[in-house]
Amino acid sequence: MALLLREALGDSLRRTRVAQSRTLREVSNTARVSLGYLSEVERGRKEASSELLNAICDALDVPLSDVLFDVSESLTDTMASAAASTGVSAEHGAAHISDETRVVIPAPSARALAAA
Repeated sequence: MALLLREALGDSLRRTRVAQSRTLREVSNTARVSLGYLSEVERGRKEASSELLNAICDALDVPLSDVLFDVSESLTDTMASAAASTGVSAEHGAAHISDETRVVIPAPSARALAAA
């Protein structure tokens, strides 16, 4: 089964919190979110809003961009593992766009020149 975004976010937040040796209670108090909800987010059971993610990251003193980068790597690793186990190249998976269907949108300056 594919790793869901909310699960990858929760894993990243939990790893960050545990690496700081902080409890759920400490982070939930600092982020001003209920302990139960934070636990659900960390377990990948709840979709956190961008505002909530930002509050949790602030409480953990880690940039949201670092968490999102970590999540991106986790999702990429999961996709590569899944592709390897099925024998399908990751670049030719379901998300691959063939060259025949790719569309190139000209830069704004080129469109302006063409309209003139």
